[in-house]
Amino acid sequence: MEFRRTCLVFGILLLVNCSFQQAFPTKRMVKKDEGKGAAIEELQKQINDIVQDLNIMKEQQALQSVCLKGVKVHGKCFLAEPLKKSYHTAFDDCIALGGVLGTPLSKDQNDQLSDYVHQSIGPGEQIWLGISDMVTEGNWMDQTGNSILYKNWDSGSRSPKTDRSQNCVILSEATGGKWLDKNCREEKASVCEFNIV
Repeated sequence: MEFRRTCLVFGILLLVNCSFQQAFPTKRMVKKDEGKGAAIEELQKQINDIVQDLNIMKEQQALQSVCLKGVKVHGKCFLAEPLKKSYHTAFDDCIALGGVLGTPLSKDQNDQLSDYVHQSIGPGEQIWLGISDMVTEGNWMDQTGNSILYKNWDSGSRSPKTDRSQNCVILSEATGGKWLDKNCREEKASVCEFNIV
């Protein structure tokens, strides 16, 4: 952790130094020869490499903190957001964190997600899934625009309905993890999904 802080401080100092030199060039910088130009280019490359390494470390640290707060399931981390929001707000909030709304790809993932919802948000809760038919009615797709292969519709409620006002999908912990289609404006809890690299 101390090494990361040192790298971060060093990177910031180098960036400030470069910015200062670009904003206030000295006569020596104006009359630089080819050797100095090459040295400056090499220094800039090193700064860029440090900044890139720092960004990677920040992403890894953020992912580790997500996994520590949430749960790991088959190469993914899930993090619950109990605050109820519309589908679009939950969708945007997950993207802002570097993830997407949870989208189970198998019965096992769906069951584990349902168990996680029960433990972290509460029994009987419902969460938004990253599945909708907003583009074409009845064609249920994930957030990347691919048709979903795994489905867990609640057959007792005759979901999914062919109702243009119900374009988003929830997982209902009360029904054992079954899916229902709902109006995207309703407010539900959510679970963000992060791929583990």
